Amino acid sequence: MKKYIITTDSTSDLPSDYLKEHNIKIVPIYYSFNNLIYGDELKLEPQEFYSKMRNGDMPVTMAANPDTTHSIFENLLKEGYDILHIAFSSALSGSYSVAGIAARDLSEEYPDSKIIVIDSLCASLGEGFLVHKAVTLKEEGKCIDEVAKWIEENQLNICHMFTVNDLFHLQRGGRVSKAAAIIGTLINVKPVLHVNNEGQLILLNNIRGRKKSLVALVDEMEARLINYDLKNDMVFISHGDCIEDAEYVAKLVKERFGIEKTLINFIGPTIGAHSGPGTIALFFMGNKR
Repeated sequence: MKKYIITTDSTSDLPSDYLKEHNIKIVPIYYSFNNLIYGDELKLEPQEFYSKMRNGDMPVTMAANPDTTHSIFENLLKEGYDILHIAFSSALSGSYSVAGIAARDLSEEYPDSKIIVIDSLCASLGEGFLVHKAVTLKEEGKCIDEVAKWIEENQLNICHMFTVNDLFHLQRGGRVSKAAAIIGTLINVKPVLHVNNEGQLILLNNIRGRKKSLVALVDEMEARLINYDLKNDMVFISHGDCIEDAEYVAKLVKERFGIEKTLINFIGPTIGAHSGPGTIALFFMGNKR
């Protein structure tokens, strides 16, 4: 069996030690503050990124760079790898399209190599959760085609439940109106959202109060665990620089479902630029999104 490598975008929000341990290669997704571009060699630590947002600096996000993506793929092909690339949801970014173009171009130059690009229809650690499943199958000895087939058959069972702490970041992204953001803030509304089958962010309901919104994430998880309660040996939780709330959700999941293993990490800049500080997201396998 020819060796292959799993690649993904930086939007998968997986910890650097996890990426290193499992030899996952990252395609950087760029963003900028005040016209200074970050995302590859130049990076901000998560706390600094969210501190800038709290102080009123608003980042601008962008898709993956075509030349960078092409170069990363080509270098791996030269090393003798086939490539399984799990891309950021096409409903939220053009990075999947960029990766697809690079794959098609390189397939002509390297006809004996294989590049499979999959639209994850996922975001943040939802994308990371799918990468983790692919890594697990690879390390069990599955070939690239078997892993790709599993992803395509199961990706719509990767559930994303999240809540934001500041409605004005959703308003900037067009998710709520300015009037709704003002009124919702005044009455302490915390929206609970999810990612649908098309990979889009969709409002599920509005909850009064931060703590109740965190409990609502776990309630939504319970509603989706029918016939899937044994398929989650761990859950993933990402956060916008609010680790205590992430740990509180992990505690609720453990108490309610007995799932003790959790991977917790920051929401990266591409998602965080639109969701803002204080966002909490919960990812797991369920019977529906």
